[in-house]
Amino acid sequence: MNVFLQLLRPLGAVPMVLLAACASAPAPSTRVASTPMAAASVALPPIRHVFVIVLENEPYEVTFNAQSLAPYLARELPKQGLLLQNYYAIGHNSLDNYIALISGQAPNPDTQGDCPVFRDFVRAQPGLDANGQASGSGCVYPADVKTLPDQLEAARLTWKGYMEDMGADPVREATACGHVAIGARDQTNRAAPNDQYADKHDPFVYFHSIIDDPVRCAAHVVNLAALDRDLASIAATPNFAFITPNLCHDGHDAPCRSGEPGGLLSADTFLREWVPKILAAPAFKKDGLLIVTFDEGTAGDACCGELPLPGGPPPGRFGPGGGRTGAVLLSPFIRPGTVSTRDYNHYSLLRSIEDLFGLPHLGYADTQGLRPFGTDVYTAVKQ
Repeated sequence: MNVFLQLLRPLGAVPMVLLAACASAPAPSTRVASTPMAAASVALPPIRHVFVIVLENEPYEVTFNAQSLAPYLARELPKQGLLLQNYYAIGHNSLDNYIALISGQAPNPDTQGDCPVFRDFVRAQPGLDANGQASGSGCVYPADVKTLPDQLEAARLTWKGYMEDMGADPVREATACGHVAIGARDQTNRAAPNDQYADKHDPFVYFHSIIDDPVRCAAHVVNLAALDRDLASIAATPNFAFITPNLCHDGHDAPCRSGEPGGLLSADTFLREWVPKILAAPAFKKDGLLIVTFDEGTAGDACCGELPLPGGPPPGRFGPGGGRTGAVLLSPFIRPGTVSTRDYNHYSLLRSIEDLFGLPHLGYADTQGLRPFGTDVYTAVKQ
């Protein structure tokens, strides 16, 4: 079924016969209603280490149904933490979602198409608009378009992007801060048998504010292998860790150039390897939060008053958003077995991370009325 649904990606709705057959996964024990809540009323827990793992291209109904091909993600992890049933992507295809997660920038025609040419962003007008949006089209944003990493560094906090397979084939990309040259056709968008890294799943390389300092970028955008070492101590673990599996292990390809099955099967295997390492890390045990979600679903629905780029296309190409994907969160500050039915999206996630670190809100993460994570998520007091 997963392979069939991959063929429908990115825009086709999941067939109703299949959806009807997808019974909901057994509900964890604690359910939080979708009651509106003002962010100002929430006392945030002292979370200082946030880990984000982004998987690929599955709707909630497929990932979290009773016959899920990812039982570790769909059943075991929600028992240890929180299931967000109504978490939404913001667009199609992949890249615009990744960019939104770290900058709050909305999809433009190039990022919607996963930037087959790694070209500079061309502005339609100077500066940023009242919503912090850069109007125009292109891939690599000007240096005045800031990102969550820029904010973290300004606040003397640390970050890293961990990219599986980056540099596995040095002919394609470097082993750190790897990306094709500005103006080049991006050959990384398709997996090679010996290298399944993709620029389009590495949002950090699409901002001049990061890549214009190659030494800084190479110190922060690294191969996934570095995560094992960094998890060994609190001092070595960054405050913000963004983890991108390769094109096979994130579920994007099925089957994979490596010969693995791909899809949810390989994504679940990746999680079984890496999630226990994160949960056992001293930084996570002290004050951590792990978020596992997907870049996009298979439909074009949205939540949370999502706005398009002014003068730009509908974020979902033929719909207002990127579809419902769901998300799983684990933390010492989350009661195991919790379910929230409140609506969130990638902009909500960015805003929530910024709030935890006391940072201002970027782009559409600053939209009036956008709800960050609150008492429906932070349900436990760390012992």
